[in-house]
Amino acid sequence: MKIYNLKNLTKEEVNNICSRSIIDDNLVKLRTEEILKRVKEQGDSALFTYSELFDSVTLSKLYLDEEELKSIAAHIPEKVKNAIDTAYKNIYAFHKNQVIAEPKIETMPGVSCWRENRPIERVGLYVPGGTAVLPSTFLMLGIPAKIAGCREIVVCSPPQINGKVNCYIAYVALLLGISRIYLIGGAQAIAAMAYGTETIPGVYKILGPGNRYVTEAKKTVQNTVAIDMPAGPSEVLVLADETANPSYLAADLLAQAEHGIDSQSVLVATSQSIIEETLKEIDLQLNILPRKEIATAALRNSFIILSENIDESINFSNQYAPEHLILATKNNEKIIPLIINAGSVFIGSFTPESAGDYASGTNHTLPTSSFAKAYSGVSVDTFIKKITFQQLDINGLQNIGATVETLAEAEGLQAHKNAISIRLRDIK
Repeated sequence: MKIYNLKNLTKEEVNNICSRSIIDDNLVKLRTEEILKRVKEQGDSALFTYSELFDSVTLSKLYLDEEELKSIAAHIPEKVKNAIDTAYKNIYAFHKNQVIAEPKIETMPGVSCWRENRPIERVGLYVPGGTAVLPSTFLMLGIPAKIAGCREIVVCSPPQINGKVNCYIAYVALLLGISRIYLIGGAQAIAAMAYGTETIPGVYKILGPGNRYVTEAKKTVQNTVAIDMPAGPSEVLVLADETANPSYLAADLLAQAEHGIDSQSVLVATSQSIIEETLKEIDLQLNILPRKEIATAALRNSFIILSENIDESINFSNQYAPEHLILATKNNEKIIPLIINAGSVFIGSFTPESAGDYASGTNHTLPTSSFAKAYSGVSVDTFIKKITFQQLDINGLQNIGATVETLAEAEGLQAHKNAISIRLRDIK
């Protein structure tokens, strides 16, 4: 991990550190555009070809039906089944509370305005399955979609080498009442859900995290279909002061690093000794990880910042705008109001990111690459539209009429004015 002293960095250097840019970004863009174009033009044929090319699987069909999912799910170990059930319960409880009916507002006598929620009818969920199988992501996307009331939920997840999905993914599908999973991954899955193919229906909104190709594909298809957010390679930023536990810090940084080689783990600390102890702990813990090679590669893309005080640390964090922010600091209650840009925040020594990744209840599908400056994580709101309504009675039309007539006339829109005037004349 690279180590920087914040006071020695120029503004431009800080911007570069926060940029998340990777040298072959343009190559990813070009390859993604080719995949999107081919799927749009060739449909299922392109998907079968890409399954062989990218997943090393020759598929006879592009989906698993309900009976196949039941057969696969039957092999889930009881311990994992119980853990998924607990996670489901917690995530459901947290998201169910997000369904809020707003009151009607009388903006002036006789003029009532309100909003009502409507589910997005057809949504597409992308569940990654590259170097790790992620049933937790399926829960994080599927539960709020169900609570929102989406009529059709299209799920895409890459096949394993046997041409199926993992038993965990199959079990989550049954829990959610989803009877079909499409065996497509990567940018080609995004293309299929955006444009539709002979087998896979096009959707109105695509949701879910993925690698750089998935993220690039989602950004590219936005002129055709809505997306939740640009959610690419995962990242964590840990704020630490002299009270932090180095072994905990190392564990949190490595938990992020094992996601993938393009993940990023960042430590911002006010103590040089904490940094040194954390590096020692990273070496110790790294050596026993099954995904050591992946974590090691991610750490090369990661860094440590030494700051002079916690205020500097918070300022840097807000500029970096991390997907996950861990507060390994004292006086956290004073720090919380100062956090402006972050996807999800984990407070105190006993709140590792892993808790939110799996089962605390909050959603782990979050904005990355500084998009936390403008985007929120997935929630029930992600799966709904809010439609405004208004209703005027005779009294309301009389009260608001002159105001509308005057503004319409000022804008030179005579027909707008007439729509009010003709009604006012009838009232008189």
